[in-house]
Amino acid sequence: MKIHRAAWILPISAPPIRKGWVAIDEGRIAAVGGSEEEPPPGTDAIDGSRESSPSVILPGLVNAHTHLELSWMRGKVAPDRSMPAWTSRLMALRRTVSADPVAPVYEAISSARDSGTCLVGDITNTLASEEPLRGSPLSALLFRELIGFSGTDPAAAVRRAMGDCAALPVSDRLQCSIAPHAPYSVSPELFTAIAAATHRTVVSVHLGESPEEVEFLRCGGGAWRELLEGLGVWNPGWQAPGCGPVAYLSGFGLVTEKLLAVHAVQLTDTELATLASAGSTIVTCPRSNVWTGVGMPPADRFYSAGVRVAVGTDSLASVDDLNMFSEIAALRQAAVQVPAAAILESATRIGAEALGFGRDLGTIEPGKRAELIAVRIPRDVQDVEEYLLSGVQPAAVRWLEDSET
Repeated sequence: MKIHRAAWILPISAPPIRKGWVAIDEGRIAAVGGSEEEPPPGTDAIDGSRESSPSVILPGLVNAHTHLELSWMRGKVAPDRSMPAWTSRLMALRRTVSADPVAPVYEAISSARDSGTCLVGDITNTLASEEPLRGSPLSALLFRELIGFSGTDPAAAVRRAMGDCAALPVSDRLQCSIAPHAPYSVSPELFTAIAAATHRTVVSVHLGESPEEVEFLRCGGGAWRELLEGLGVWNPGWQAPGCGPVAYLSGFGLVTEKLLAVHAVQLTDTELATLASAGSTIVTCPRSNVWTGVGMPPADRFYSAGVRVAVGTDSLASVDDLNMFSEIAALRQAAVQVPAAAILESATRIGAEALGFGRDLGTIEPGKRAELIAVRIPRDVQDVEEYLLSGVQPAAVRWLEDSET
């Protein structure tokens, strides 16, 4: 058994503990406590509370939305003021390769791990990230994404995607599900087929991301329709539902506690209330939202509406790095009224629960996996939770199982 002491312990499921300790036995958390409590008898005690630069121990972070297979696009798709225009350039770049290069996926996974991430919700069209993830320390829920606005056999497309998932060697660290891309890229028939196949599993949907999406659903026109027509995939029989994104998705039975509504930048207070009532989770990606031109997410409204909020980076096509500490620093700027503890909970417990890994990850509690990080902090820090939202760099992060001093 190892006993790690630190200036601060952030269990997430309980208030911060000053001068606390965590006992780890065979990769699991055995106990956690403060200076007034004696840890279980054990050997190999590691005391980080007396280091020249003290540390805070917290659960590994959860990146609830990314696209690892797009990692080779880092720095190649410039920011834009229009998401349809940005997407068009991303698609044109992707068509220049026959397959997404895999080496950048390995690099992205390594950098995510180095900056404190233990779990990802990874959107994939090709499953190119599966093998790199399987060989890494990260846990992951792979979302085999489906796109098709004018396909003729949506049920067959869903069966193929489900077969892709079923063929993977899944484990307690690597799971697979299917997911529709977005309301402007998935036909009603394909949404219906996906809903029928995923009624008991987690579903991720890009929802309410751009103003053009809202326009598309309301009237059937705008930049998304122009893009679909330009790609030759427009369905002339499609009729605009004349409603907002949440009501549209509700019509397929997808607004449930299993839903990850990614981005949600354009949603109204009524739509947020609907998601909160259903127990759905918003995955906010503020840096990517600014990059793609849809604007900073209304994060204060997310939290005040009572919606469960998780955090993601999105892909390296629309962010500079996969450092979740950078993402929650951006979220702090968007959610100035939200307590620091709530933002940290979004980046740990809520993300883990939303992806189906809540039994093992997201908090420091007995029985959970000991996937814990120690973050070096200045000695004079008074509000450790707020400090963690200031933008921690990978050099200040270490994994406890790698610690020797």
